[in-house]
Amino acid sequence: MSFAPLQNDTFLRACLRQSTAHTPVWLMRQAGRYLPEYCATRAKAGSFMGLATNVDYATEVTLQPLERYALDAAILFSDILTVPDAMGLGLTFQQGEGPKFAKTVRTDADVATLAVPDMDKLRYVFDAVTSIRQALNGRVPLIGFSGSPWTLACYMVEGGGSDDYRAVKSLMYSRPDLMHRILAINADSVAVYLNAQIDAGAQAVMIFDSWGGVLADGKFQEFSLAYTKRVLAQLKRTDGTGAVIPRIVFTKGGGLWLDDMKGLDCEALGLDWTVNLGHARALVGDSKALQGNIDPNVLFAPPEAIDREVAAVLESFGTPHQGAGTGPTHIFNLGHGISQFTPPEHVKVLVDAVHAHSKRLRAQS
Repeated sequence: MSFAPLQNDTFLRACLRQSTAHTPVWLMRQAGRYLPEYCATRAKAGSFMGLATNVDYATEVTLQPLERYALDAAILFSDILTVPDAMGLGLTFQQGEGPKFAKTVRTDADVATLAVPDMDKLRYVFDAVTSIRQALNGRVPLIGFSGSPWTLACYMVEGGGSDDYRAVKSLMYSRPDLMHRILAINADSVAVYLNAQIDAGAQAVMIFDSWGGVLADGKFQEFSLAYTKRVLAQLKRTDGTGAVIPRIVFTKGGGLWLDDMKGLDCEALGLDWTVNLGHARALVGDSKALQGNIDPNVLFAPPEAIDREVAAVLESFGTPHQGAGTGPTHIFNLGHGISQFTPPEHVKVLVDAVHAHSKRLRAQS
């Protein structure tokens, strides 16, 4: 496959700790329910999975936020639970209720049926990656993604979302051997899945460890971090043209374990809003780009407050690396996904403020 040359490589340069003229910005869930045009496309599709499994619709909604905002990257429109769905667990989404699996994984017999899924079952994802990459026409890079092995396991054991993670933690404490078997299969599945996204045209990949932060110290390292490492060890470092594919790891609630995560074999670490970027920069050092980390609820404040909070986040990181070689760099993002209730016009305020303030900071240094 050949794709149009990239016109805006700011995001990829920042991932690789190279200097940029401004701090790049993209948003987790930037294609989503806060946009009226997304809701209209979803209504046409009939359901969330109808949207995600239709290449044309997935392409359309991925590009929608780029028509409104000067974002520096696009992210594939999909869901983190496509992999366990392909394992045969039967994923459905009820309006307002979130994801549900028809089957759970809790017993020896359940685990015995698990295997790395046939990637042909996920062909719709890879076809969407290629379609989106072509439709972008080099405007900005495309990010592919997956849930982390631990996060996928939470949904697989619980059967959906959870407030207390009682089922998955009970299994982890009572049958750690079974938990490790689930996680090993998940890790190998995620690696194959992300590599297939890279082959289809993804220019960076991100692992969402959305529920790593619910684990106790020690358990995070054993049941989440170890399996994220297992994924990273298997990922392709370059695409078919030889371009480097940056790898981003985001653990919500993972700020406690930055010292453990700084040694991960990845290019960037995502941070939630509980972490001070300056402290994280000092702790992680020059080995990783940092991504994040404004509180998504800032977007409900008036425009002048959004502008002020954007400046505060950028200033907490400090001036990124400038000039030749590599050094500390920052990718601006939310500390978690954008809320469906966010006023769309406030997102423009945030994106424009990131570009304006980050250029000002560079000019002052």
